[in-house]
Amino acid sequence: MSSRAGRPVKVASVLLPLPVPEAFDYEVPDALDLARGDQVAVPLGPRLMRGIVSEVRETTGSNRRLKAVEQRLTEPPVPGGALDFVEWAARWTLSPPGEMAALTLKGLRNPAPRPERRVRRVGDRQPVRPTPARAAVLEALGDRALPAADLARAAAVSSGVVKGLIDEGVLEIVEIAAVAAFDPPDPDHRPATLNPDQAAAAQAIGDAAEKGGFSAFLLDGVTGSGKTEAYLEAVARALRADPTAQILILLPEIALTQAVIERITTRFGAVPAEWHSGVSGPRRRQVWEAVVAGRCTIVVGARSALFLPFQKLRLLIVDEEHDGSFKQEDGLVYHGRDLAVARARIEGATAVLASATPSLETLWNARQGRYAWLRLGRRHGAATLPDIRLLDLREHPPEREQWLSPPLRAAMAETLAVGEQTLLFLNRRGYAPVVLCRACGHRLTAPDTDSWLVEHRYTGRLVCHLTGFSMPRPKACPACGAKDTLVSVGPGVERVEEEVRLLFPDARTAVFSSDTVPDGKAARALIQRMTEGEIDVLVATQAAAKGHNFPRLTLVGVVDADLGLRGGDLRAAERTFQLLTQATGRAGRADRPGQALLQTWTPEHPVLMALAASDRDAFVEAEMAEREMASLPPHGRLAAIVLSGEDAGAVERTASALAAAIPNAERLEVYGPADAPLALVRGRRRKRLLVRADRDVDLQGFLRAWLARVKVPGSVRLRVDVDPYSFL
Repeated sequence: MSSRAGRPVKVASVLLPLPVPEAFDYEVPDALDLARGDQVAVPLGPRLMRGIVSEVRETTGSNRRLKAVEQRLTEPPVPGGALDFVEWAARWTLSPPGEMAALTLKGLRNPAPRPERRVRRVGDRQPVRPTPARAAVLEALGDRALPAADLARAAAVSSGVVKGLIDEGVLEIVEIAAVAAFDPPDPDHRPATLNPDQAAAAQAIGDAAEKGGFSAFLLDGVTGSGKTEAYLEAVARALRADPTAQILILLPEIALTQAVIERITTRFGAVPAEWHSGVSGPRRRQVWEAVVAGRCTIVVGARSALFLPFQKLRLLIVDEEHDGSFKQEDGLVYHGRDLAVARARIEGATAVLASATPSLETLWNARQGRYAWLRLGRRHGAATLPDIRLLDLREHPPEREQWLSPPLRAAMAETLAVGEQTLLFLNRRGYAPVVLCRACGHRLTAPDTDSWLVEHRYTGRLVCHLTGFSMPRPKACPACGAKDTLVSVGPGVERVEEEVRLLFPDARTAVFSSDTVPDGKAARALIQRMTEGEIDVLVATQAAAKGHNFPRLTLVGVVDADLGLRGGDLRAAERTFQLLTQATGRAGRADRPGQALLQTWTPEHPVLMALAASDRDAFVEAEMAEREMASLPPHGRLAAIVLSGEDAGAVERTASALAAAIPNAERLEVYGPADAPLALVRGRRRKRLLVRADRDVDLQGFLRAWLARVKVPGSVRLRVDVDPYSFL
C-alpha cells in the first residue's frame, strides 16, 4: 500500500530487531487501531518480522511509499514503562533501539509449554454400569477438569476405572493451555526478627516503596550482617501497602539464586519466579506471560530480567551490586546495576543496591546524596567478623611444586581435627593456567586467539576460557616438536585440590568452579553438601566467594592473594579488595569464630594491608584520591571503541579513519588506536580506542557525533562500551 499526497494517514514507527539506529515507518490501515507498545507483524523485504510500535502519529500523506502494517499480534503489548526504559537504554549505551527493545520479547521466543490433558464430565451423562468406584470418580471430579492420574488418586480408584468412563463417553479428554500459577506472597507469613539497624533499613526502604516515586538506596552491610533479611522485610512492607506491586531481585550468579529463592519462600510462603539461563524455554515463556499480566509478584533473576515487561514495578533490588557479572560484555553491552537504577527512575520505583563491598561508583553516589546510605555495621546474631592474617610467603614458602604454606597447612589440620570446614580460595579454574615447552619456551595458546590454554586435569584437555576451544594435551610441543617437554605452570583449583588430597587423605574434598558445577542443579547439590557438613575442604573460585552461608566453615585460606593485583587495569585493586573481602567473609558466619589466612608475596601492598586491618574506609579513601587525580571513574567517565575483523588491513584503516575524525572537544581525551591486549580472538584482529571525559561532558553526544563522521566497512565490527569494565 502507498500513502497518497494530501490524504491524512496514520503512520506507526516500529522497532525491529536489526542493527539500525532508528525505527521503521509503516502506514496503519484504517481498520487497524494501534497504540504505543503493541506487537505487530510488518513486511521487510520478502518476509514478515515481529516488531514493537514505538509511536503512532497522523500525518499528511506524501509521495514517499510506505508499506502497511500487516497485522497486530495477539500477544500482550509491551507496557509503557518497559518501552520507555529500553529506548533510554539504547540511547545511553549507543545500541540499536530495535535490538534493545527485542530484549523485552525474549521470553516469547520460546515455545509455549505443552497443553495439559485433563478429563471432565460430558454433560449429565451417566455410566451404563454404575459401580461404587465409578460413583466415587464422578463425585471427586464434580465440575472440574483434572488430570486422569490426579482424579484416580482423589477417588482412591485405579486408572482403569477412569479410562472405562472415558471409553463410555461419560468423561472426555480436553487439552488446557498450561498457565503458570504463582501463589501470591504473604507479607505476614513468617516475619524475620531484625536488629535495630536492619529494622531501620527495612522501614526506610519500605516507606519509600509505599510512598511511590523514584528513590535509591545503598544498603551497605558487612558480610553476614543480614542485608537479605532487611530488604525482604522492606518487600513485605511494600506488599502490605499494595498486594499488586511487582518486585525484582537481581543476583550476579545462578548459584546464589536457589539460596535466595528458599529464603523468599520461607519468608512469604510462596515460591517466586526465576529468570536466568538455567530456566527452561517454556518456563521462561510462562514467566514472561505472568509478569506482563501482573500475575507474578516477585521475580529473582540475572541481569536480563531487567527487560521483563513489568506492569507495576515498585521495588528493584540489586544484590551484590559491586559484582562484575552485572556487566554484559557480549552482544548488547550494558551494566545491569546502572540500568536497574535507570529503570527504577523511569518506572517511579524504589531501587536498592546491596553489598558488603560497594563499588566506588555507588559509594560516590551515596556520598553525593544521590542515594540514601543505609549501614549495617555488625554481623547478625552472635556471629563476629573473622580474624584476617597475612602470610608472607617470603618467610613461609611452600615446598617445591606445592602451593600451601606451612602455617596454612597447620591451620587446616587444626580445623579438621575439631570437625570444622575449610574453604581454599583461588580465582583460577582448571589445573594449571599455563602450559609451556621447557625446550623452546613456547606457551600454548588457542588457535586464532592470543589467550593461553588452561590445563584441565579432570578431563585431560587444554581449554581456552575465552572462546571455549579445547583440545587433548599434546605429547609433543606444537612449536618445536620436542616430546615430553610440556610442563604445567602455576596452580588452578584442581591442582590445589590434588595437593589437599595428598596432605589430608582422609578429608572429604570438592572443587567449586564453573567447570565442576556447570548449572544451577549441580550448584545446589554441592552447596547442600557443604551446608550439611559432608565436605571438609572446599577448593573454590569466586563462585563460592559471595552470598553463601556455611555454618561450619571457620577457616578461609586464600592461596594467591596477589593474583588480582596483577591485572593492571583501572579496577584491579578495587576488584581484588572486594573479592577477598567477600571470600574471607565466608568464615565464622554462625556461632563459631572464624579466621582467614591470605598467602602473599607482597604483604606491604595497600590493598592487603587494608584487608588485614579490616579497614575498608582507608582503602576507599586512597583509591578515590588516586582516581580523582587522574579524573577516572567515578570522578570522570570512560568509553571504549573496539574494532575487530578478519582483515587486519581493514581494521587498521578504519582505526586510522576514526583517529583522524575525532571532533574537537574540551575536557575530553582520546587514547589510541592501539592493539587491544588480546589482539587476536577467533581469528579477528582487534584495535581499541579509549575515551576519557569529565563527569559533566556529554560523552554519548560526543561519541554519536564522532561515529557519524566515519563509514565503517561491512568487514569490520565496531563495538561501543560505555563505562567499560573489561580492558582486554
